[in-house]
Amino acid sequence: MTNLQGKVAIVTGGAVGIGAAITKELAQNGVKVVINYNSSSQAAESLVASIKENGGEALAVQADVSNSDQAAKLVSAAVDTYGQLDILVNNAGITRDRSFKKLSEEDWRKVIDVNLNSVYNTVSPALAHISQSDAGRIISISSIIGQAGGFGQTNYAAAKAGMIGFTKSLALELAKSSVTVNAICPGFIETSMVAEIPENVLEQIVAKIPQKRLGQAEEIAKGVLFLCKDGAYITGQQLNINGGLYM
Repeated sequence: MTNLQGKVAIVTGGAVGIGAAITKELAQNGVKVVINYNSSSQAAESLVASIKENGGEALAVQADVSNSDQAAKLVSAAVDTYGQLDILVNNAGITRDRSFKKLSEEDWRKVIDVNLNSVYNTVSPALAHISQSDAGRIISISSIIGQAGGFGQTNYAAAKAGMIGFTKSLALELAKSSVTVNAICPGFIETSMVAEIPENVLEQIVAKIPQKRLGQAEEIAKGVLFLCKDGAYITGQQLNINGGLYM
């Protein structure tokens, strides 16, 4: 078991939804958390204040991680503030769901940029620092859609599947080091993104889930914590947290 006290983590998209749950879980376990956000400044600052009130350390940094220069500045801000970087959680993501016939090039590129290219943009400048850690962790929040596909989600599925391929390949390259690289593939989690699904469609989805319920953001956060604390011999893997929907 790795002692996370004093470790430093970046969580992209860390101010709301699953990202906020991950941020809180890591902070509660002694991690100094750098909360990346693009437009959710109020949520990010509120989360920083809450963590500090509870004795933790946190920093909010605005950056559009689909932009390589801004992603590099995010990593620099973390290292300049805390002197190290041990954990990177690639969580930033968006959807632009359309059937392929209606999918514009802009919607394709935006989803690929935010969900997939951001992983390269953050890992590239972060890796040199994470490699110096005795317990480096790179964790990408993929999706069940990247494994099974989804109607009207060719862009999102391609991005999330790309994250899985990236994870496996980088894990091979870093296998002899202390850095592990893994992906978490959530099923349908009770977040604002899932709330946009029409109620009748959501009912059909829940009916197909063996556990007959949506997942909670906190359950994804527990998966991240597990990989950080107990995942020294786990690398190149997909941790499926989906209520049994995809086996």
